[in-house]
Amino acid sequence: MYMKKVLFVVLLVASAFPGVPSAGALAAGLVFALVTGGVDPTFSKKASRALLQAAVVGIGFGMNFNSAIRSGGAGMAMTIVSVVFVMFAGWALGLMMRVDGKVSYLVSAGTAICGGSAIAAVAPVVKADDSQISVSLGTIFTLNAIALFIFPPIGRIIGLTEIQFGEWAAIAIHDTSSVVGAGAAYGAEALQTATLIKCTRALWILPLAFATTLIMREKGAKVSVPWFIVFFVLAMLINTFMPQCEAWTACVKVVVALSKQAMCITLFLIGSTLSLSSLRRVGARPLLQGVALWVLTAAVSLMIVMW
Repeated sequence: MYMKKVLFVVLLVASAFPGVPSAGALAAGLVFALVTGGVDPTFSKKASRALLQAAVVGIGFGMNFNSAIRSGGAGMAMTIVSVVFVMFAGWALGLMMRVDGKVSYLVSAGTAICGGSAIAAVAPVVKADDSQISVSLGTIFTLNAIALFIFPPIGRIIGLTEIQFGEWAAIAIHDTSSVVGAGAAYGAEALQTATLIKCTRALWILPLAFATTLIMREKGAKVSVPWFIVFFVLAMLINTFMPQCEAWTACVKVVVALSKQAMCITLFLIGSTLSLSSLRRVGARPLLQGVALWVLTAAVSLMIVMW
């Protein structure tokens, strides 16, 4: 028992180090739980929920509201259509595959908007438990990592322009980090286009969270305002309109970096609370739903971009 606690602390501290990928932190927590049987989940559950919300707010300080709005025009229209389409398709696929309702919703939100950040934002609103969050994040991160490597070669094979590729990547790749990575690998114009459209998609976290509060609340339950999402947008507005200086820029970089590491710690804590029984209860269906939704989204968005 003592060695288990020591190992838990060592892995927890390691997940806080810069450079540790989100998927790696989640995997470390999962492996720890599966190999050792996990630890008392009481602390992990409370800490992960608080860190999750704080990380979302902190990430907002690294985003620029005007940059997202400037993507405008076709990018905005494409964003609206794609978000609605993916959420509806995810709901339909979840029903057909008999996926747990909350897991299906989280996978759909992660695919529709911005991967782990969207799941982090919506999960507390739907009151998802740690196993549901972990499976959803694991599904999204796995597909996200694959997309980073296969999208640029596919784009070159079919002859997409840099603008076309940027639009496609922003819609079909889940997480902002991989969108930026894929865009940078394809070209400067692809990077700019992908980043701007992805910023616009990130703005949908707020209306989705509020819509989720109204749609998925239990009958007769009081609607709770997801204030941390409001603070996320407020942080983005502050970063956009605050007079810029070296001290402020340095402060923002520190806050964003700490928020990203807080997300890694959160993922480790979430993964560490899982058990074999909870994984068996969730099953492989969420991954199949995620793959099907991803392939459908990528195919449809590619046709629209090329057309």
